[in-house]
Amino acid sequence: MRYVVIALIGGLAAILSNKGIAVFNDGFRPIVGQYFNKEISRKELAAMSFAISFGLVVGFGIPTSIAASIILIHCLLLTTDIIGSFCPDSKVGWIVAGVIGAVYGLLVLVGLEFVVELFAMLPYNFTNELGSVSNYVTVAFAIFPAVGVAYQHGFNKGLITAGVTLLVYFVFKRWGSFAIGSSTVTLNAEGMAMLGGMIMMIVFAAQTKGTENTNQALTEGFEGNVARIRKNWYFLAAIGGLIAMGTSLEMLAGDPASLALLAEHEYTNAALTAAARAIGFIPLVFTTAIVTGVYGAAGCTFVFVVGLLLHGHPFIALVAGAAVMIVEVLLIDLFAKLMDRFPGVKDMGEYVRTSMNKVLEIALLAGGVVAAEAMAGAACGYSGIGALFVIGTFLLNRKSKKPIVDLAIGPVACIIFGILLNLLLVIRLVLPVA
Repeated sequence: MRYVVIALIGGLAAILSNKGIAVFNDGFRPIVGQYFNKEISRKELAAMSFAISFGLVVGFGIPTSIAASIILIHCLLLTTDIIGSFCPDSKVGWIVAGVIGAVYGLLVLVGLEFVVELFAMLPYNFTNELGSVSNYVTVAFAIFPAVGVAYQHGFNKGLITAGVTLLVYFVFKRWGSFAIGSSTVTLNAEGMAMLGGMIMMIVFAAQTKGTENTNQALTEGFEGNVARIRKNWYFLAAIGGLIAMGTSLEMLAGDPASLALLAEHEYTNAALTAAARAIGFIPLVFTTAIVTGVYGAAGCTFVFVVGLLLHGHPFIALVAGAAVMIVEVLLIDLFAKLMDRFPGVKDMGEYVRTSMNKVLEIALLAGGVVAAEAMAGAACGYSGIGALFVIGTFLLNRKSKKPIVDLAIGPVACIIFGILLNLLLVIRLVLPVA
């Protein structure tokens, strides 16, 4: 079943990209809209897709997936964005895109398992230490709403939000466990703290008033875009259901924080984390959909929440995920009209993405340093060399002619460092693990 589901997701996502119905990369969505408005050529569309997404696939999606043996959705859907844009804009083109996307999905699943098995055959298997790259992501992610508030509303309100976040974290860390019958339920302190921060972010954004019906005009001016999305609701329902199904089978995750929790089988906590993230992305996804006529391949990402809550029930998740996607599509007009009253909430989406990137960049760099240090200690007993390698790679990358995105350096540097350690062990330049 896993192979069928991943092939269907890969194939359908590539078709959606090829037809311009939905793409995963938020930055690519407006570019697809430009193509269908005849502002750029297909060749330019493909080139932009590759430039925007490929680095994240290689530097972020694949290393993060390997670390947890669970596919981070970026690893799959960013590539299907590229596949769809490279195939011709024709009936033959979308058929070819579907076939290539399905094959790619299978290769990701099979290849991930192969890489994990291959690493186990190395003189020093560094996958356990590599997994610690994402250890700080779960904790650090809780602070991104405060960072977003600071970007949007200034330092003082950001500080207030940070204070609320820390207070919620302390309360649930201290009193977050309680008994229900014979079972003990423990609420994840990081996830609840992030949810508290998101509530504060929405409260501050809602206080920003405006006088112009900007989104009503937006909907009226681009009603063809909204109609285009709604016309393809069945495609979107299918991809939403399949993603929820894949998440229910524990082979997909929507972000590094919930992925780390899913790897530990903390389904409820992972769902809370995914829900907080999805709430923050509603304004960004809906607004860009209205403007461009192109929806998100995973919607507002609530389909991951559905899959996590319905883990072990893939067919129920399939139906529920499809229903969630349909509801999202139907609510686009309503959301635009509601945002007229609260322009700050509309703007919030961009600050959410910026703050997430900043937090992820620092968290993955810190995790990379810790993981590399653990690798060095386990492989040869030398301290400091791991931190030297990761920090040096991070800084040198910024001076490269073609730098990798900063948030990818931690995982990439750790994998390179682990491979180098194994090469040194093979040629007996350092003592092997006792």
